[in-house]
Parts: sequence; C-alpha cells; structure tokens
Amino acid sequence: MKVMPVNWWVANVTPLFKKRERDTPVFAPQNGKVAIVTGGAKGIGYETAKHLSRLGMHVIIAGNRENQGQECVSRIVKETGNRKVEFMYLDLASIQSVRQFVQRFKAKNLLLHVLVNNAAVMLVPQRNTEEGFEEHFVVNYLGHFVLTHLLLDTLRRSGSYDHHSRIITVSSATHYIAELNLNDLQSRHHYSPHGAYAQSKLALVLFAYQLQHRLAAEGSHVTSNVVDPGVVDTDLYKHTSWLFKLCKWLTSWLFFKTSTQGASTVIYAAVAPDLDGMGGSYYANGQKTKSADISYDEDLQRKLWTQSCDLVGILETHEHAS
Repeated sequence: MKVMPVNWWVANVTPLFKKRERDTPVFAPQNGKVAIVTGGAKGIGYETAKHLSRLGMHVIIAGNRENQGQECVSRIVKETGNRKVEFMYLDLASIQSVRQFVQRFKAKNLLLHVLVNNAAVMLVPQRNTEEGFEEHFVVNYLGHFVLTHLLLDTLRRSGSYDHHSRIITVSSATHYIAELNLNDLQSRHHYSPHGAYAQSKLALVLFAYQLQHRLAAEGSHVTSNVVDPGVVDTDLYKHTSWLFKLCKWLTSWLFFKTSTQGASTVIYAAVAPDLDGMGGSYYANGQKTKSADISYDEDLQRKLWTQSCDLVGILETHEHAS
C-alpha cells in the first residue's frame, strides 16, 4: 500500500497547525491579459477566476452549467468591478464539446495568457461517456489534454520573452499513491473510484511535465506547471460515503482548507513574477515541492502522450492540428 511521502505532509498538513489562513500575496495588475479557468463557476476555480478578475484580467469561466456560470459572472463583476468576465459552455466529458469551445473562443480573436486546467470529478460511480471514455479519465485528464493542445497556438502567440504565457494544471496529492496502467487507462478491467481518480491526477502531472519538455525544446514563450491545492472543502466530496461526509463536517474547520486558501497557490502559479519563464514544477502550499517519483519518468510521459493523441485523433507530429 502506498502512502503519502514526507514532503507532502510537511507542505500540506504542518501549515494547518501553524497558520491556517494562507493569504494570497498582493500581485501587480494584470490589465490586458486573458485567462481561461475550467470549472471556474465553483470552489477553487471560482476563487481563482474572481482573483484574476480583480487583478484586471479578462476572465473566461469555462463550465457545463449555463445558469450557474452566468450567476458567477454577475457575482464576480459586482465584487471586482471588472466587466471583462464571461461564461462559455464547455463539457470536458465530451471531446466534441472541447473542440467546439476552442472554435468559439478563437472566433473572439483574443490572446490567451493564462490557462487554468482546474475542473474535475471525484469518486464517481463507474460510467462511460457517449464517446466511450471513463468519466474520471476524460473530465480530469483527457479533456484538458485536448483543450490545451488546441489552444497552444494562441498561447504561443500571446507569450513573449519577458512575459510568458502560463498553463496551470491542477492535480492532487492522490497522484502520489496512483498507478498508471497504460494497458487500461479507462479502468475497464478493474474499476475502483479511488484508483480511477488517482490515475487521472497522475496523468495530469505526467502530461504537464511532458508538455514543458516540448515547449522548452521548441523555444516557445509558454510554461507548464502543476499545482496541488491541498485538502480543500469543496463539493468534490459529494460522492463519498455518509460516514466520510459526517467526519468531514465535524473536522473540516481543522483539516480542510477553504476554497480561497486552495486557490492561493493556483493564483501564485498564474501570475507571480518570479515564476515567469519557469516551468516543469509542482507547487503545493505556495512553494515548489517534489511530485511522485514516477511522474518524472520521461518514457512514461511520452507513452501517455502518444496514447492520448491516438485516443482523440491528434497527429502527434503536427502540434497545431485541430
């Protein structure tokens, strides 16, 4: 049985007993920049979108619930005074929807300086999408893989030598205990909600690192980093048992971060000036830390990348393919 490494406990648990509230640092205005936040209508995504809006960014909240998304837009505009906030429909469970989202975004002729791959599902029952993908795998990982791939040309065009575009991929500490089965990425032979969720989060780290290798090799002004927001009190836990929910309700004040706290490292990775041009790292609790040993396996990264391209019909040799 795998257990969390010591560095995870130091980064995520120790701060809870020292200073529970981790304030988001004050960053310079980001006027003129554009950001997309998937799952930006609730939880960590919402807090991230709101803070980026407060900094002056044009923020696009990407989600699959129109009414909820529009309500969040109104709330953010009211709280920040920034009217450049909008909702765009995106269902990460559908690769077709991802492609349609990118087409609609590109029709706006906007630049793109920050892409936050945040949306996720957790511990859902075994079920496949209409396109035949296991839900954890496609919503958490594969949908973001395609989204990022199709937006790379815009991200490249938007970055510059002294102001790189940034791709922030939100993973989870569960990746430390995950295993990636290249022969069963869809978890069809043996399904476990915990295993499928953990595998999707490990896949995100492998993807983000391999993406950084490729971006650096081509010399583009785009970086890719991973963020672990910590144990955050969000509705991701809605599929857990009633006993877990009871324990969470009783102890959340002590062991769980708020969504605002969880978003702080995402925001840091998205706009901190000291990270400009710095990619290929894993951040937790506002600091760079080490991810699982297996996540640095470049051969595994490449194999996952190739299989992902095959699954969605992307020609690997043509980075701008759509």
